[in-house]
Amino acid sequence: MSLKRIAELTGTSVSTVSRVLNSSEHRCNQKGLAERIWKAAEELQYVPNASARELRKGIIPKEAPFAVDVLLTRFDSMDKDIFFLEVFHYIIEELMKNGCILDQVLNLNDIVSLEQEGNTGSIPYRPQGSGLLDKQLNTAVISRKKNTGLIVLGKCPAGLFGSLQKRYAYIVGIDRNPTDYEYDEVICNGAAAASMAVEYLIRLGHTSIAYIGDCNYESRYIGYYQALLNHKIPLRYNNVHQTSQTEQEGYRVMREIIRDTVRPTAVFCANDCTAIGVLKALRQNKKRGYQPSVISIDNILESQKTTPMLTTIDIPKKEMVHLAVLLLLDRRAGSHTESIRIELPCRLLERESCTYNNG
Repeated sequence: MSLKRIAELTGTSVSTVSRVLNSSEHRCNQKGLAERIWKAAEELQYVPNASARELRKGIIPKEAPFAVDVLLTRFDSMDKDIFFLEVFHYIIEELMKNGCILDQVLNLNDIVSLEQEGNTGSIPYRPQGSGLLDKQLNTAVISRKKNTGLIVLGKCPAGLFGSLQKRYAYIVGIDRNPTDYEYDEVICNGAAAASMAVEYLIRLGHTSIAYIGDCNYESRYIGYYQALLNHKIPLRYNNVHQTSQTEQEGYRVMREIIRDTVRPTAVFCANDCTAIGVLKALRQNKKRGYQPSVISIDNILESQKTTPMLTTIDIPKKEMVHLAVLLLLDRRAGSHTESIRIELPCRLLERESCTYNNG
């Protein structure tokens, strides 16, 4: 039985369930919540990892469980990026499977400074709860944890890695964009996924293909552009729409496209969330008879529930998480010192939202 089911039954988050089941020292702000979580876990016959069982019985292990933080780099909340929310669920399960504990979930808004003079063993960040407050900077100074790793979800901004190293001895990233081998990472190349999507649309006879997504140093935009070049299809800048890659933005842009006099026959969205917004706008526009093919990247669970069902490029989230945690543990064990990049393949999932261009 998954942590997600326990969270649903107790009305809390998956991360809170993980902390309660993994640490006897964790105290919930909501009275009685921990007891409800343990009761639900017992009723569902959910068995946490061995370290957590010992902690609950009051047995102090010889070595403290390995704690891992998660850093979000694109949005300030997991709910705003469903792809990484699903990745996060896999992270919790994989950590528990390996006897590790999820500690803090941070985002870039938490980090208010990359350097602090004379403070080489810690980095400041905006506190989510209590902390040692520096009133002048309005920050909390958190010392480096010797037994703590970090999983970076998304693109780590240039210059931030050096500061993260001051706190974390073990760092691994999960993303669609590769870095310059600054740290261990597991990727599914976004450029390759985008190229696969656009190539599929071209095989269906589409040459007027819109792009909706991020264009700033984004591999998916590069893959879109490269696929057009490979087929000598000119890039039409009025077909390129810069967005923050949310469902709301996809809906807004598609409404604008519908009102144009010259419209693309196909739309490539940088992620499924954007495409879900696009399909919503098109459903509301059925009377006008405009129904372009729509394709995207990620294969989140909701992409299987759209009407029509969304054609997408599958990113192997579960396998990426599995390998990322293995890399983190392997580096902690001292079994490798050079930065390692593991790249997993993507695959096309042909569904109902793409059709041949008969125009």
